[in-house]
Amino acid sequence: MTRADKGARLLVMTGAAAMVVIVSAQVVMRYVFNGSFDWADEASRIAFVWTIFLAIPLGIKDGTHVGIELLVTRFPDGLRRFIARVMSALAAAMMAIVFWTSIIVALATWSERLGAINVTSSVFFFPLILGAFHAMLHLIQLALIPLSFPSGEAKP
Repeated sequence: MTRADKGARLLVMTGAAAMVVIVSAQVVMRYVFNGSFDWADEASRIAFVWTIFLAIPLGIKDGTHVGIELLVTRFPDGLRRFIARVMSALAAAMMAIVFWTSIIVALATWSERLGAINVTSSVFFFPLILGAFHAMLHLIQLALIPLSFPSGEAKP
């Protein structure tokens, strides 16, 4: 999965950079030249959606997503690891549902076009499909082989 992670990281960085450039250019156009780009709003929204949904699996892999551990930290190590595996398996199942549902919705909205840039509105579902599948793979891996951290606890 290292190549997929590197590719996702590159796309996330590219999407974030595109957002900064597009929004900055739009601000300059509006306040300096008293005009605007018609496509800037849709293009920056697409870059935002791609950035967010492709970053989710990276957070899962790195263990950086927010979690509430108030109760779980009081459990013995073995039970904590078991809960981490079960939660990872449940989250993987949820990502499988998101993956499949996103494909269905993308196919249903394929003929709809975005107004300013004339591309399919399904472009918003592509990163969700890719991100959900990528996240599902990381979650399956965590369910089978949970990460172990120096404190001895397993994090999903």
